Amino acid sequence: MANVGLQFLASAGDADPQSRPLLLLGQLPHLLRVPWSHVRGKLQPRVTEELWQAALGTLNPNPTDSCPLYLNCAAVAALPSRVSRHNSPSAAHFVTRLARTCLPPGTHRCIVMVCERADAFASACALARAFPLFTLRSGAARRTEKRTVTVEFFLVGQDNGPLEVPTLQCLTNATEGVRLAARIVDTPCNEMNTDTFLEEIKKVGKDLGIAPTIIRDEELKTRGFGGIYGVGKAALHPPALAILSHTPDGATQTIAWVGKGIVYDTGGLSIKGKTTMPGMKRDCGGAAAILGAFRAAVKQGFKDNLHAVFCLAENSVGPNSTRPDDIHLLYSGKTVEINNTDAEGRLVLADGVSYACKDLGADIILDMATLTGAQGIATGKYHAAVLTNSAEWEAACVKSGRKCGDLVHPLVYCPELHFSEFTSAVADMKNSVADRDNSPSSCAGLFIASHIGFDWPGVWVHLDIAAPVHAGERATGFGVALLLALFGRASEDPLLNLVSPLGCEEDPPEGDTERDSKRRRLVNPL
Repeated sequence: MANVGLQFLASAGDADPQSRPLLLLGQLPHLLRVPWSHVRGKLQPRVTEELWQAALGTLNPNPTDSCPLYLNCAAVAALPSRVSRHNSPSAAHFVTRLARTCLPPGTHRCIVMVCERADAFASACALARAFPLFTLRSGAARRTEKRTVTVEFFLVGQDNGPLEVPTLQCLTNATEGVRLAARIVDTPCNEMNTDTFLEEIKKVGKDLGIAPTIIRDEELKTRGFGGIYGVGKAALHPPALAILSHTPDGATQTIAWVGKGIVYDTGGLSIKGKTTMPGMKRDCGGAAAILGAFRAAVKQGFKDNLHAVFCLAENSVGPNSTRPDDIHLLYSGKTVEINNTDAEGRLVLADGVSYACKDLGADIILDMATLTGAQGIATGKYHAAVLTNSAEWEAACVKSGRKCGDLVHPLVYCPELHFSEFTSAVADMKNSVADRDNSPSSCAGLFIASHIGFDWPGVWVHLDIAAPVHAGERATGFGVALLLALFGRASEDPLLNLVSPLGCEEDPPEGDTERDSKRRRLVNPL
C-alpha cells in the first residue's frame, strides 16, 4: 500500500465497485444506521439491497469482523462495538488494521468511514497509517499509474451532517503530517541522515513561509551545546539544532515542542548488539512527529507562539566518539559524566529543552522522543508514556490520546525518589541510572527535566513514544495526531477544538500572576 494518494471528500460519488473497489468500515451499530439509499450508488449493480442487509446480518465482531460483498471488489468490515477505558472510542488501531487487510486491491479505491463526528479525526489519522509513503521496492519505481484512495465520512449520532470543507482540509493537513512523520521514520539512515533531515525541515519551513534557525557542527560546541555535539561528533554528517518558529500577532503564550532526532543509534561505544541495532533508524520518531504536527498546526491557524526544536544527530562510532567516563558541559550549564553512550537521547533533549527555556522563553515545553526500550514494558506497544510536572497536563495527555487514537498512559513522576539514580562523584550527574530496575523510563525523563530545573514554574511534558512509533516493520507516524489534539484549543479549527481536552477558565483564581493566566487558557482540562 506504499505511495498511495489519500484524499478526503464530502462525497466520493457513485461508481461500480468493479471499477472502483470499495470498503465500508465502522462499528456494527453505526453500519446498521447507514441507509441503503446512501450506499446504493457505490455498490450497484454488483450488490443488491438484500445482499447488503444479509452481509450486515452475518457480522459478529469479536473484536472485528468482515464480509466480502462482491468478489474482491467490495467489502464491509466491523470495528469493535465497545472498547475499554484505556482505549480510544474510535478503535483507531483496528481502523488501521482493517483498512490494511480488508480494502480490496485496485488503482482507484474508496473507503466509506462510518462513525460519530467526535471520532472522525482519530479515524482519519488511523486510515493514514495504513498507507505509508516510503518504499524502495523496484516494482514501485516501474509503476506509472498514480494510485488513489478516496475517503468519505458518513456521520451518525448527534451533529451528523456532512463534513464541511474546512473540516476536510483539517483532516487532509493532519493526515499529511502523519504520513510525513512515518515516511521520515521509515527511511534508512543512508537516505535520511542529518543533512537530509534538515532538508525536510527546510521544505516545511518554505511551505509555511518560515526560515529555520540552524546551529551546526563546531558552532554547537562553541555555543555550549555539549549534549548534541557530544552525541553526534563522530558521525560523517554533523549534528545540528534546528528551530522553526511560528510567532503570530496576538499570541498570549509561548509553546516549544522539542524532538529527539537521532537518525541512527548504534549505541556509540556502548554499542548495541546485532539483534537490537536493526530498527534504530526509527530513533528520530520524536523529531519526525513534531515536524509533521508543526506543519499541520500552523496550516490550521495556530494562535500562539509555537517553536519546533529539532535535536539532530547520528550516534555513530569513530575516532571522535564520546567515551564512557567523558564529562560533557551541557547548554544548561550542568556537567554530565557519561556512563552509557547508548543513553544519548536524553543528552540531546537536555540541550533542546534548555534552549527552549533560556532562549525561546517558553511557558510550556513538551519533548517527544523514542527514549527508552523500557517504555514498551512500562506502558506497552500501543500507549506512549507521559511524564510531567503537572497533574492537569498528565490527565489532558491521556484524554487527548483517547480522542485522537495516539494512546497515552502516565509514568510515575517522583524526582525526589528517583533522581538520585544519576548521582556522580565527579560531575553534576551521570547520564544513565545506577539501578535499571527502578522505573528507568521515569528516570530518563527526569534527566531531561533536570536541565530546566524541577522548580521551573512552567509546564513540562515528556512523551516517550519508543514502542508505538512503529507497528511491525512500518512506522506509524505516532505523535502527530496527539500534538494536534492536545493543543487543539490553540487552533481556530472547530474539529481540533472538538478533540482537545484543554480549555480556558473564564474567571482566573484570585492571586494569579500574568504568567499564570496566560498559561491557564491551555492548562485546564474541560
